Amino acid sequence: MKTQIAVRNLRLCTKDCLCLYVCPTGASDTENSVIDTEKCIGCGVCAGACPSGAISMVPLEYPPQQKKDGHLAALSFALAGNKARQEAAARKLADEAPDNESYRLMTAIARSVRLVNEDLLRESGYMLPQSGNAHELLRRLAENPPSADFPADAARKLLERIPDNDHSR
Repeated sequence: MKTQIAVRNLRLCTKDCLCLYVCPTGASDTENSVIDTEKCIGCGVCAGACPSGAISMVPLEYPPQQKKDGHLAALSFALAGNKARQEAAARKLADEAPDNESYRLMTAIARSVRLVNEDLLRESGYMLPQSGNAHELLRRLAENPPSADFPADAARKLLERIPDNDHSR
């Protein structure tokens, strides 16, 4: 019985494709570059061969998220909101940049702020899809979409398909 599967971070993948040659089941040989989890046997050979470190082994089932103090989680979420506004401002400045150097600088700042924000959200318990925090956030976003183009239906489908480890035990 497999306990883990391989996943590829497409942003890190340099298309060296060594994974294609070492995977015993062909799970990494897909048209969309997403590893086929049905074929993956969890051996980890592809992750060991990937020169860009784009492939990671992840457990099939995550443990429940550690409980966070409600006040601390609220502060972290508020800070994450500020970081999201900073990222949006940097992207706007990049779009309005008068030259290539300014564009590249603002784009780098936007990416940097996004990475910090992802760390904040992960530490607050919002990045694990099976956590109660993530489920509560998806519920709020589905009920009150932040913009007209927000995929509220997709958020509802995720809530149906991903178990809530904090409330199902």
